[in-house]
Amino acid sequence: MPLKIMLKKKQLSAGRVPLLLFLCRMISALEVPLDPKLLDDLVQPPTITQQSPKDYIIDPRENIVIQCEAKGKPPPSFSWTRNGTHFDIDKDPLVTMKHGSGTLIINIMAEGKAETYEGVYQCTARNERGAAISNNIVVRPSRSPLWTKERLEPIILRNGQSLVLPCRPPIGLPPAIIFWMDNSFQRLPQSERVSQGLNGDLYFSNVLPEDTREDYICYARFNHTQTIQQKQPISLKVISAKSSKERPPTFLTPEGSESLKEELRGNTLSLECIAEGLPTPVIYWIKEDGTLPINRTFYRNFKKTLQITHVSEADSGNYQCIAKNTLGAIHHTISVTVKAAPYWIVAPKNLVLSPGENGTLICRANGNPKPRIGWLTNGVPIEIAPDDPSRKIDGDTIIFSNVQERSSAVYQCNASNEYGYLLANAFVNVLAEPPRILTSANTLYQVIANRAALLDCAFFGSPLPTIEWFKGTKGSALHEDIYVLHDNGTLEIPVAQKDSTGTYTCVARNKLGMAKNEVHLEIKDPTRIIKQPEYAVVQRGSKVSFECKVKHDQTLIPTIMWLKDNGELPNDERFSIDKDHLVVTDVSDDDGGTYTCAANTTLDSVSASAVLRVVAPTPTPAPIYDVPNPPFDLELTNQLDKSVQLTWTPGDDNNSPITKFIIEYEDAMHEAGLWHHQAEVSGTQTTAQLKLSPYVNYSFRVMAENRIGRSVPSEASEQYLTKAAEPDLNPTAVEGLGTEPDNLVITWKPLNGFESNGPGLQYKVSWRQKDGDDEWTSVVVANVSKYIVSGTPTFVPYLIKVQALNDVGFAPEPAAVMGHSGEDLPMAAPGNVRVGVVNSTLAEVHWDPVPLKSIRGHLQGYRIYYWKTQSSSKRHRRHIEKKILTFQGSKTHGMLPGLQPYSHYALNVRVVNGKGEGPASADRGFHTPEGVPSAPSSLKIVNPTLDSLTLEWDPPSHPNGILTEYVLKYQPINSSHELGPLVDLKIPANKTRWTLKNLNFSTRYKFYFYAQTSVGSGSQITEEAITTVDEAGILPPDVGAGKAMASRQVDIATQGWFIGLMCAVALLILILLIVCFIRRNKGGKYPVKEKEDAHADPEIQPMKEDDGTFGEYSDAEDHKPLKKGSRTPSDRTVKKEDSDDSLVDYGEGVNGQFNEDGSFIGQYSGKKEKEPAEGNESSEAPSPVNAMNSFV
Repeated sequence: MPLKIMLKKKQLSAGRVPLLLFLCRMISALEVPLDPKLLDDLVQPPTITQQSPKDYIIDPRENIVIQCEAKGKPPPSFSWTRNGTHFDIDKDPLVTMKHGSGTLIINIMAEGKAETYEGVYQCTARNERGAAISNNIVVRPSRSPLWTKERLEPIILRNGQSLVLPCRPPIGLPPAIIFWMDNSFQRLPQSERVSQGLNGDLYFSNVLPEDTREDYICYARFNHTQTIQQKQPISLKVISAKSSKERPPTFLTPEGSESLKEELRGNTLSLECIAEGLPTPVIYWIKEDGTLPINRTFYRNFKKTLQITHVSEADSGNYQCIAKNTLGAIHHTISVTVKAAPYWIVAPKNLVLSPGENGTLICRANGNPKPRIGWLTNGVPIEIAPDDPSRKIDGDTIIFSNVQERSSAVYQCNASNEYGYLLANAFVNVLAEPPRILTSANTLYQVIANRAALLDCAFFGSPLPTIEWFKGTKGSALHEDIYVLHDNGTLEIPVAQKDSTGTYTCVARNKLGMAKNEVHLEIKDPTRIIKQPEYAVVQRGSKVSFECKVKHDQTLIPTIMWLKDNGELPNDERFSIDKDHLVVTDVSDDDGGTYTCAANTTLDSVSASAVLRVVAPTPTPAPIYDVPNPPFDLELTNQLDKSVQLTWTPGDDNNSPITKFIIEYEDAMHEAGLWHHQAEVSGTQTTAQLKLSPYVNYSFRVMAENRIGRSVPSEASEQYLTKAAEPDLNPTAVEGLGTEPDNLVITWKPLNGFESNGPGLQYKVSWRQKDGDDEWTSVVVANVSKYIVSGTPTFVPYLIKVQALNDVGFAPEPAAVMGHSGEDLPMAAPGNVRVGVVNSTLAEVHWDPVPLKSIRGHLQGYRIYYWKTQSSSKRHRRHIEKKILTFQGSKTHGMLPGLQPYSHYALNVRVVNGKGEGPASADRGFHTPEGVPSAPSSLKIVNPTLDSLTLEWDPPSHPNGILTEYVLKYQPINSSHELGPLVDLKIPANKTRWTLKNLNFSTRYKFYFYAQTSVGSGSQITEEAITTVDEAGILPPDVGAGKAMASRQVDIATQGWFIGLMCAVALLILILLIVCFIRRNKGGKYPVKEKEDAHADPEIQPMKEDDGTFGEYSDAEDHKPLKKGSRTPSDRTVKKEDSDDSLVDYGEGVNGQFNEDGSFIGQYSGKKEKEPAEGNESSEAPSPVNAMNSFV
């Protein structure tokens, strides 16, 4: 960090003095920059950087950690006192001191009790330059006592009566948080009628029947030990009354008409009034002889509690609460007195002096009552400390004169009253150091011409060195412009020109020596667009070209980019870029818009734009409609500090009336070449009154606009420079973020030149710790956007302000924003890591949160690293792949999914902040139980025969335990794809091959195969295969050699030879039927007359009586249907007494024979026994295989 010298910069006229610039500052103290090159060499007294709070309440279940960190050169040693006497940690085996610090760790988790180590502790950090001491740290273990057992009688009240349910929690440390709930752990509803007081009691202004319940329970939560204690439930029964007598309010608390209240400055004042009455009273608050502070007053508990935050002495006085209902009002006056523990007015600050210099330490504090100021040196009261002739004590001030190196020491200021104390360490470090320049040698600065150049020269020395700047080797004289030397040694050239190029030498001198450093400055030509794209109006479908020629410094390489409407060019082949031109072919309406040519280098950028307007083709001559011609003859009149009148003459409107004029301005001093919108006026006006800003060199131009578009700009007006004024604005986007654990980087968005309102723009940067009473520390810096505060405590909230100022004055007071100093890696690992295995693939991890102070940053969450150390079913180790799960926020447990069953795992937990991860907890191992296995890796059916199949398989790729057996289930599938009975078979786990015998031939089987562990069955794998048809084998030779396929099944009904055979049989039967039918139709006479007469049937064609033969054949008779029940009985058999006339009797049965001419050989017999009818046979259609077998 550069020297913090709060002095105004000097300006030297270039026309009257040589370039030799001289700085001589006499100061009483300087601060040592936190530069590694310095810290390795400089001797420094101890400084306490971190310590435990004054009132330190510990968790009796955890180890006690009492923090004491300090820095110094050489590194300090540490010692402790306990209850005012030396604490010898070597004699207590439970107490250790952290290496490299003074932090005590008391291991009470191994043995011992927290109560043994109660007391007042103080740390001393000492080196050869002095001793710094910590606050008195009062260590007390937290307590969460149990409720005393008591018998609570049920409470019975009438409707409308008032009631107070007492809580009276046990006294704990810190005090408990009280709340009322029921047996279901649901908070009891509260209202203006029912509410909880500050003392924890539950107040009823009047009771109602719905208040009846048996579980009014008061709970006390002790946050430090994370325990909740419960009072015995209280039973309340409210008896309904026909009518309750109304009554005016009376106070349940506080009692009487007046009371007293005392509060400490900075705390929150809480005043409470709770009244009873019917109807329910309403509470109002007023302050006598004053008003309640608007931004600090809050009403709680349905306005029964008044809270005022951050109270001060001005809040003392009488406060009145008023309770009112329809029957009257009552008031109570509370007299408030605000006392104050000591707080800093001026805290002592470290002094770095050179031998022979003078300085002061000031310790100024206030409080109520007024605090006493006491001084110590190196931890010893100054009255009994060794005498030092260089110091003189004057109350709250120590004056040092003509100090020597032996005067180095650490002084303590103690401000105390009956409400507390403040203790501050401040060292006096007497150093004799020759100058050192911290800026890197031969740094090259490159700046665009006509812009400011800043050449750095950070330095240190004791006494404070003087700074001189030279240009070149001979110190050539300045001829123009102004050079500015800043307090931190930086040389500023406000407007750098080409002749500013060269080598600059910074020289630092004090009485102990001299140091110098050279830097180099190069001035580059600005990038300019010498040929800008021009406004174009083109017809749809034509071609347009925009030109953009750029001139730049030969040592800089520009990048040219074309934009349309501030976005990328369309991805269209119609757009092409050729050197300095953008060409658009076949122009469409969508191509209209603003085209911008942007040229960028590493140091600057410029751009120029043109508008493309697309119009429809005009096949016939028509009036020319175009954008207006630009206005001309611009003139400035009535020139005032903050306004001016602009007049102009309109150009031709090109057959479209002008609708408005647009006025733009250029700031030639700050942003030359950039035009900004100023105002718009109607198309009928030719004058405008313009508001102006301070310290701007204005030029104006005007554009006209009609319905076609906007004209090109007019020529610029004459320039008009307004007077300077103090800034109106402060920087925006102010942030405070640390980049290192011991710094605070304050950044902001600087004002632009237009907003500076005057020359000499600077910034006043102020900061202080948010939670302390420190005064603001301020520094004025140049026109930059960052300032680094070094030496800050790690991760502490700060209030930050950045105020703009110039040579005229300051901007308005800015609002403070909050930032944080830098984060550091967390110091502690989560403790008490516990793993619970939920199942074979899921585990739950719990851990205790790390102390907030050890996080040293924004808590991002906790991160679990876990990995599989070895699978229980495999002996060989595999590459360890660690997995990570992050749990956001302050969660103290998480689930680990996707674990491998039957495996050994290990894990650890780390806390994460914005800086990174803290140390890992100790590795915690756990074992997942067995799970069900995965499916077997493969299943093949080999060597099929008539009645057997052989199965081969590979074990599961993930057994997830110890395999106990395999299970094989199979069932046949018939030709209609129906499944047969399922067979279940157990196979030993050591087998990988099994043969099934006694199977049906030519049958397809479906197999289900899976493995088992002691937990259960795994996923199954299925397969299908068939046995062969016969020994000769209908299947191809390779059937069964590989995996059985459903397509290999042989169905005899689909074989060609079988189909041909069946067709031949059907044809033969058809021929026989036809022959028989023809023979019958010939009407041949047979000796069956007697048979017909014996069995007369009206449905049968009658015979001729004369010769006993059949009558002539009739188609009608042949197709006549049978009468119901006329021929066949219900049992589906033909009886003897029925007609025996059938095709069997005519030779179609197996017993009849034909002659060659088709006549019967045998005599017809009417007494022949008939075979059973088809109704008694099986109704199932025969399969082709059965048909073939029965046919033979």
